[in-house]
Amino acid sequence: MDPCAAHTDAGHKSLPVLARNATYDREENTMTFNRSIKIAPSILSADFANFGAEIQAIEAQGADWVHIDVMDGHFVPNLTFGPPAVKAFRPHVKTVMDVHLMISPVDAYIDAYADAGADILTAHIEAGPHTHRTLQAIRGAGMKAGVALNPGTPAHAVEHLLDLTDLICVMTVNPGFGGQKFIDMTDKIRTLRAMIGDREVHIEIDGGVDTTTAPLVAAAGADVLVAGSAVFRGGSVDMPSVYGDNIKAIRAAAQG
Repeated sequence: MDPCAAHTDAGHKSLPVLARNATYDREENTMTFNRSIKIAPSILSADFANFGAEIQAIEAQGADWVHIDVMDGHFVPNLTFGPPAVKAFRPHVKTVMDVHLMISPVDAYIDAYADAGADILTAHIEAGPHTHRTLQAIRGAGMKAGVALNPGTPAHAVEHLLDLTDLICVMTVNPGFGGQKFIDMTDKIRTLRAMIGDREVHIEIDGGVDTTTAPLVAAAGADVLVAGSAVFRGGSVDMPSVYGDNIKAIRAAAQG
């Protein structure tokens, strides 16, 4: 079963089917994708005064998911969106609302983000000692569960969580701000893809994704690319075709 297909457990809502069709070559340690890479623009790079129109524009121009970075000023040195803001975004998101929590603690806020309409909720393994419980709670609240790793955290830190997660988010910048320089995590991505094996788990890359870095992470095994400035640069709700051109360019680069 795909990680973003509907859970059959009671209490789980139905989400869009996002099948991962890929072939992993263990000897070469490479991943060959048989479908389009998913592009998840981060609205942290959008026009803050016009979020609704920006979300509608990127979706109309080919975004697969909408990525929302939640920061608390404690776990990371910045403040962004709380549950009320995410709830306000929900009517505008027609694809998948991918909410990335860069907060600590996490568990106390899971139900609030579920009520706000998150489809996928990702927590950092560094945010607390009970990630196993956190992922169970996220799924129990009807969302897909993701776990994120900072650049300094090794892949094997999440090995015991693979049966509880639908997505692993690999940070390729130190979290807290958009527009940072890409940190090469391709070895970590390859290790994760080998660990995942036949499990239906997405590998998402967050940080410094553009037409130069997209092919590197895709070849290593990533299948969801979060891009902020690389999508929004040069465009606006009045010139949305620029967003479309940027999304197409990143996707084409990733797919080779």
